[in-house]
Amino acid sequence: MKYACARVRFGMSETSTQQVSPQLQQPAPADAQGLGGNKLPQKKRSPNRLIVDEALNDDNSVVTLSQQKMEELNLFRGDNVLLKGKKRRDTVCIVLADENLDNSKIGINKVVRQNLRVRLGDVVSVHACGDVPYGKRVHVLPLDDTIEGITGNLFDTYLKSYFLEAYRPARTGDLFLVRGGFRPVEFKDIGGCRKVMAQIREMIELPLRHPALFKTLGVKPPRGVLLFGPPGCGKTLIARAVANETGAFFFLINGPEVMSKMAGEAEANLRKAFEEAEKNSPAIIFIDEIDSIAPKRDKTSGEVERRLVSQLLTLMDGMRGRGQVVVIGATNRPNSIDIALRRFGRFDRELDMGVPDDNGRLEILRIHTKNMKLGPDVRLESLASNSHGFVGADLAQLCTEAALNCIREKMDVIDLEEDTIDAEILDAMFVTQDHFSAAMAQVNPSSLRETVVEVPNVKWEDIGGLEETKRNLQEMILYPIDHPEKFEKFGMQPSRGVLFYGPPGCGKTMLAKAVASECSANFVSIK
Repeated sequence: MKYACARVRFGMSETSTQQVSPQLQQPAPADAQGLGGNKLPQKKRSPNRLIVDEALNDDNSVVTLSQQKMEELNLFRGDNVLLKGKKRRDTVCIVLADENLDNSKIGINKVVRQNLRVRLGDVVSVHACGDVPYGKRVHVLPLDDTIEGITGNLFDTYLKSYFLEAYRPARTGDLFLVRGGFRPVEFKDIGGCRKVMAQIREMIELPLRHPALFKTLGVKPPRGVLLFGPPGCGKTLIARAVANETGAFFFLINGPEVMSKMAGEAEANLRKAFEEAEKNSPAIIFIDEIDSIAPKRDKTSGEVERRLVSQLLTLMDGMRGRGQVVVIGATNRPNSIDIALRRFGRFDRELDMGVPDDNGRLEILRIHTKNMKLGPDVRLESLASNSHGFVGADLAQLCTEAALNCIREKMDVIDLEEDTIDAEILDAMFVTQDHFSAAMAQVNPSSLRETVVEVPNVKWEDIGGLEETKRNLQEMILYPIDHPEKFEKFGMQPSRGVLFYGPPGCGKTMLAKAVASECSANFVSIK
């Protein structure tokens, strides 16, 4: 889906405006007008001032209150309300009841919060709005003359379907998001890397949104972050999400595309990218496969590569005067990058994306399956625990393969010559646990593709003797996996390695396979 953002101005006659204005004004209390004598009014929080909370629905025209608060304010389901936020901003919405909401809070989605210039935890005032007249004219004023990726008539493609058959009160000057061709990536679309996400928001989002924080403390904000990890772990996805959430200009540089046979052209391409980002600051420059344009200079034989590395070093050193521009580099071979780039002031921090754990894989699976038609027997927890070594791209492939297995089952009842498929067949299709199990055998983990991987079937019962050794292995390896909360409670770190020694044939390899089998872990044997 793509968001097209347009400013809509609702024009109406002067008569209509004069009829609405009195209803939007609240009379001041008697004490505030000085009619209460010399007695000062007591400071008491007004019942219509509420704390902003996240809305469960994502409708740009709806806010939610608790049923008790609606009764207190004499509001009914579907009433129009006037919301007043910061910087003299206000807007009009429809109010609905939400029993799970606290009486002191109001559920507002992200778009309405932006129109009111408020954030979660801020206070807004709610007023009954009365009848809002219908707009007689709609003027569509695009933010840009051309919005990338959008062709055709803006009104017919996006706004007509948004307003048709829907009651949507709107305020002059409001901005709202309309879903179109594709949807930009958001933080909620990324799972399995919360720790890295928190560090990235600290390193990138803060300098772009609030540079005054660093200026107040007298330090220079970070200018570069290097992301590294196995292919498919979400490096590019995170960069796009940060750019979308911060509203920053996003400039993508694919390493191999910068290279050129013409002398000086590769460096010129790099300079143009930084100049373009500077013109559109705040901006994020994302360099994918940075190891291809910034290899170690002492190990490369090409003169072009050496000049390109020197140019990149010069550009990153000159970023201090470029305003709000941040560089994100991504690679799966961090040790191949020139060492001069990997210092503070250029790439200030290096973040290892790594392979997600069980909870991370479960989070990713829930994201990929939220729109899938799943059978009642599907157990995502079991899939997450059995998909060791899988990164985000592998789990996406797993879901796709499971869906293909489901389609393959129904191929004998589907007539490919027909233009449409029978609705009964479509209703009977859903992805089951068996489809996922079959797909698991077809997908290989990206991080383990260069090695031979197996899940052994050796059990403790298959090993005779060595009881003390088996007990020690259970304490060192199985306990941290089965009871991680106890290790965390006592501040203990699990063991990172075990050394087996003994004469040939005493069972060292079999013990290792048994441990892997009991943990349901992948077994990689290196001779």
